[in-house]
Amino acid sequence: MALSSTLNNGYKLSIAALQTVVPTNPTDPRQSFRLTVPQNLSSTGILQRRFHVLFCYNKTRDEDSGWLLAGRIKESLGRALQEQPLLAGRLRRCGDSGGDLEIVSNDSGVRLVEASVEHKLADFLELRDKDDAGAELVFWEDFTEDNPQFSPLFYVQVTNFTCGGYSIGISCSLLLVDPFLLSNFLKRWADLHNTMFSRTDLPEFPTFYLPKLGKSTGSSAGLQMGSNASKTAAQSVIFKLPKKFPELDDKNLAALCIKEAEREVATKMASNFSIFVKAPYGDTQVEICSTQLEVSESTTSPGGVVSDLSCARTWDELGLENICLNEGTKAVYVSCWINSAVDEGCVMIIPPSDEKNIMGLKIIVTFS
Repeated sequence: MALSSTLNNGYKLSIAALQTVVPTNPTDPRQSFRLTVPQNLSSTGILQRRFHVLFCYNKTRDEDSGWLLAGRIKESLGRALQEQPLLAGRLRRCGDSGGDLEIVSNDSGVRLVEASVEHKLADFLELRDKDDAGAELVFWEDFTEDNPQFSPLFYVQVTNFTCGGYSIGISCSLLLVDPFLLSNFLKRWADLHNTMFSRTDLPEFPTFYLPKLGKSTGSSAGLQMGSNASKTAAQSVIFKLPKKFPELDDKNLAALCIKEAEREVATKMASNFSIFVKAPYGDTQVEICSTQLEVSESTTSPGGVVSDLSCARTWDELGLENICLNEGTKAVYVSCWINSAVDEGCVMIIPPSDEKNIMGLKIIVTFS
């Protein structure tokens, strides 16, 4: 049985290989952080919330291809994961409680998917609904609640177009990192990649070059197709707050930002939403709240907290358009999104990653 799916424009996408990338050297000692989650985890969309990024690149040289890049990615990504091994880790249940989880850097690996599509990149870029079609270019398999330790937290999909262009699709669980931390990792990985492969004495092909290994680059048998559920984009609004206000706890801050986001995009939040309170590669608390939370009038009055909120409806601040994984070749198309979830919104509260609190708080409000 060939492993394939169909883009919403009728073009077939085939997966040629599904590999695992681990840190170059074993992680010792292992790192971990705790996830405090609701008891009724199965009734929420928390496990399936993730951030997707899609980069599209034109073919710039005769020897250039996504197959070549994927082989090199397996080497450079392993080096990058050595610096952030939690990205290659897994979820597991904590031994001291029945409900909480933890993420541990056990080197189980990132999934690397190599695929091809019967489509020219230029045609894809001209699609009116390319956001929907692009969801097929980012691989993801939903977590299984009973055995989350078997589910990768991070996927990379390299897709080859018939013209020689290619795309790189990134999928990463929001339980693992927030979009800003992920973008920092992608920039560091790109720097490492370009340093590794800028030498003039490189071999013609990387060790893991699929066509040279005699593997078919059309389709592969016996693999399971990734879940297509809820890879489509939800609407997100990003807020920045220069400091944390003591009169606002996390729930009230979330309620305030939801109210402002609803006004900004003229959309109502679902009746329930999840709050992610994250520390960089540190403990994360997730809980389910109702939109019936009251917002104090003092926070919305002139001079209140709302006066210090700045708002953006795009992800431009991430700087993803400048990421190059091929000797300075910039992407011709970049898209990123948090996936949608049925009847449940999401608010991420991200504390500053710098000790001097220069960057302040970031709050991401995502509608269902």
